[in-house]
Amino acid sequence: MAKQLIKGNEAVIKGAALAGCVAYFGYPITPASEIAEAAAKYFPLIGRTFIQAESEIAAMNMVYGAASAGVRCMTASSGPGISLKQEAVSYCAGAELPCVVVDIMRGGPGLGNIGPEQGDYNQVVKGGGHGNYKAIVLAPNSAQEMCDLTMKAFELADKYRTPVYVMTDGVIGQMMEQVEFPTREISDPPRQDWGIHGDQATRNHLITSIFMNNELLEEHNHHLQKKYRQIEDNEVIVDEYMTEDAELLVVGYGIVSRILRSTVDAAREAGIRVGLLRPVTAWPFPSRRIQELCGQVRKILVAEMSNGQMVQDVRLAVEGRLPVEFYGRMGGMVPPAGELLEVVKKL
Repeated sequence: MAKQLIKGNEAVIKGAALAGCVAYFGYPITPASEIAEAAAKYFPLIGRTFIQAESEIAAMNMVYGAASAGVRCMTASSGPGISLKQEAVSYCAGAELPCVVVDIMRGGPGLGNIGPEQGDYNQVVKGGGHGNYKAIVLAPNSAQEMCDLTMKAFELADKYRTPVYVMTDGVIGQMMEQVEFPTREISDPPRQDWGIHGDQATRNHLITSIFMNNELLEEHNHHLQKKYRQIEDNEVIVDEYMTEDAELLVVGYGIVSRILRSTVDAAREAGIRVGLLRPVTAWPFPSRRIQELCGQVRKILVAEMSNGQMVQDVRLAVEGRLPVEFYGRMGGMVPPAGELLEVVKKL
């Protein structure tokens, strides 16, 4: 294993290279620009492709084209750019094309600012594009996980032939931490037989998301829903801290989960039995684990750097069995541990 002090955004690209990503198509936007910069720096050195597209829309459609050829490929952006990519993400989901999209969330709505936020949850986790699709969403909370979960994203994308998001806030993207990279040969991923490779074997392959016959489109939608149920059954990842005897459960992801961990430590010192649950997969959401904890805890606090988007999924999981409180900051404001500790004490 090789260790390096590195930004979370740059760790994404090194993880992607180790995962066999062959092509990056992007367009710069703060606070995600270092991802494109790192791809432009490293990919040509290892025989991989970097293209800066003329727009976010073009970048995502380039991903569609490369993925159709069975190529492991990716793009990255932040809130406004992710909005522009959503139509093509829906096309990828409909055509069952594996790809990875990284979202480093910033303040909004509109142009907002370049401060960190978590206001993209709804558009990413709920499928901001059109139609009846889902995308797997991984939510790292460290530079190490920016590498590890990017590698995981490519595995899941190929396994289920679906778009996979790596979604985090601007703090995690910009934070420099020590990352331990696996030492392995960088090699091309195996050939995908469903892809269009320009040879005789794949000449008649058709990759599309258009079904002009109503019955066929409904059948295709049922096929997609079956796949999503398989993902929900098999791919939930959740991280817990001191939940064994907790009476109050706090829930958060990204940088907020790290602040909540410090809050749990401080609350425990004050004699308050608090535990932390962090969804590592924002979708599939760990609803079953939250339901299990409802038999133990008395109340749940969800903390987000948004107007309360993930809290809706927590409330759906709880099904009214106990109170679910919310505390949020917006506009690029990051809640300090002391502030969250005061909220915990009041609850």
